[in-house]
Amino acid sequence: MQISDITKQYVQNDVANTVLSSINVDIEEGEFVSILGPSGCGKSTLLSMVAGLLKPTSGEIRLQDSVITKPGKDRGMVFQQAALFPWMTVEENVLFAIRDMKNKEERVKRAHHYLKMVQLGSNLKQYPHELSGGMQQRVSIARALAMDPTVLLMDEPFGALDEQTRLRLQQELETIWLQTRKTVLFVTHSIHESIKLSDRILVMGTRPGTIIADIKVNLPRPRLRTSEEVAELELNISRMLEKEIDKVVKEELKQ
Repeated sequence: MQISDITKQYVQNDVANTVLSSINVDIEEGEFVSILGPSGCGKSTLLSMVAGLLKPTSGEIRLQDSVITKPGKDRGMVFQQAALFPWMTVEENVLFAIRDMKNKEERVKRAHHYLKMVQLGSNLKQYPHELSGGMQQRVSIARALAMDPTVLLMDEPFGALDEQTRLRLQQELETIWLQTRKTVLFVTHSIHESIKLSDRILVMGTRPGTIIADIKVNLPRPRLRTSEEVAELELNISRMLEKEIDKVVKEELKQ
């Protein structure tokens, strides 16, 4: 994937508000890349443009040499909220995402494969309201994977979950990624989450959103928070983000 000179502006009352400015990123096939930054820096806006849900003001995003102009099956999206159909069972929610597959037997086989992968093979006939928040997100991940996308886009998928569930799903997502080697673009507020999961971390500054650091995480997996290397990297990224937040605070005080 190539993200080239992306700028995003919103115009209100003839005044242009630049949300993102000159974003340039190349992502290799099979990479797990996290986008990390303070609130309002444009992380989700950038992900939405990769998904084809928003159009850039200038620049372009290419996936396998094709310019992204709209949503497509080559990109699977997992949102912060599970966004499941409440009237459909777990199985039906995943089957709906791959309804274009002509062979019904293969379609069911694929749905069951990914539901087993997220440890929901015994929950096929349950409805979303019967599941915990973490289980609902597992269904969302299975649904996205069943589409066999080139890129998996994840917008703070664990942000609304309690800490224990979040840690468990991080481990499960890492296991799934190691099995599938899908290209993943993952938005998060959590420094530790980005270090635990990623091959690379794109650290964003704010006002307007820009990439201030592109960090390769060359640490063996699994990564423990207690290790010196993880703690040092977490501290360095934390200091970067503190400077950006301080910048925003000073600007607010001037107004």
